Amino acid sequence: MSDDATPRLSLPYVAAGQAQKHITVNEAFARLDGLVQLAVESRAVAAQPAAPADGAVYILPAGAAGAAWAGQPAGVLARHEAGAWDLLTPAAGWLAWVKDEGVAVVFDGAAWTPLSATFRSLTAARSPLLANTRLEILEQEVTLAGAATATTVMIPSRAIVLGVSTRTSVAVTGATSYSCGVAGETGKFGSSLGVAKNASNIGVVGPTAYYADTPVVITAAGGTFTGGKVRVAIHLMRFDPPAAA
Repeated sequence: MSDDATPRLSLPYVAAGQAQKHITVNEAFARLDGLVQLAVESRAVAAQPAAPADGAVYILPAGAAGAAWAGQPAGVLARHEAGAWDLLTPAAGWLAWVKDEGVAVVFDGAAWTPLSATFRSLTAARSPLLANTRLEILEQEVTLAGAATATTVMIPSRAIVLGVSTRTSVAVTGATSYSCGVAGETGKFGSSLGVAKNASNIGVVGPTAYYADTPVVITAAGGTFTGGKVRVAIHLMRFDPPAAA
């Protein structure tokens, strides 16, 4: 164990006889404030923000750029306070809520992945070579406008979609109904869906494989969208290959 910091969260210890102990204690409090009930702004922002809010935390993607972010490995946490960035290396098992995706993720020791029910081998453990099958739900609340609105949360490449469910969270105006689908198949997951608040649909389909990141598209019928919101949940399976040799 280090004599300078705690082993799990790297909180600095107060040394015996240390002067200005409040500096060390405040540094520990600041780090706890960022890591306890961890909520990050994004895991996709690659350019270091010019004016982030105090306390803002980001999961750095590969190729992050900026004075403090450049050269950092993907997955590192960057927390901003008082004009400075604190860079933290996560440990396996850390959880975070990603605000711009509306999804919880877990760090598995190598990458942040959505927290989901996970089906592995028949022994309820990872396969001997660490391959993995995951059942996931990706969600987003979409603000509707114009003839159609696409989600920014994507059906991932090489995933199998089992269905897409929707709920009208704010009454839709301008259109008399809407469809839920993908480009080229606007009603794949449902059509003539209700515009009243809390109208819902469970768009079950035969398992469908996607080979590119694909948004879900909400398409207006009987007019164009002038307002309203729809919550979209993508129910899918994803697959991890065996671990690197």
